[in-house]
Amino acid sequence: MNSWPRQGGRRGVGEAPARPNVSAGAFVGDRPRRPAHRGARKEWLQGKIFEATTPFGPYLVTADEAGEAPGRLRTEVDGETVQQADIGDLVFDPAHLISYLSTDITLEPGDVIATGTPGGVGHARTPARYLVDGNVLTTAIEGLGECRNRCVAEKPHDA
Repeated sequence: MNSWPRQGGRRGVGEAPARPNVSAGAFVGDRPRRPAHRGARKEWLQGKIFEATTPFGPYLVTADEAGEAPGRLRTEVDGETVQQADIGDLVFDPAHLISYLSTDITLEPGDVIATGTPGGVGHARTPARYLVDGNVLTTAIEGLGECRNRCVAEKPHDA
């Protein structure tokens, strides 16, 4: 019997005990602000913490609803497929991520862990391709559904 979720947070969780604690899947859209990665800000986190740049949801699909592990992940920009891969081909599975992350931080029931993305990100393309105002970004995962977001340029702040 696994009582971890009822005991509160834990650190040092092994992969085997972590596996049954993966309770749901959802979309987490990593939409960094690449200009924040340039110049004096060389650390990746700086471009990933801006408000309204990481859509989550619109719902959680529990493990019992999804059945087997989700199938393919596909990302489209304005209807053009720019990323596609089997979820099983991601570098680290959720149980490994739980185990790894719990070596440094206490994980609590309900914590969200973003697992990463397949190849094809715009920044790594030649030439680089960035999202612009009006683009429609669609992320689809077999077994979970799809999520669509329209990019909206940030309005300049008053000086």
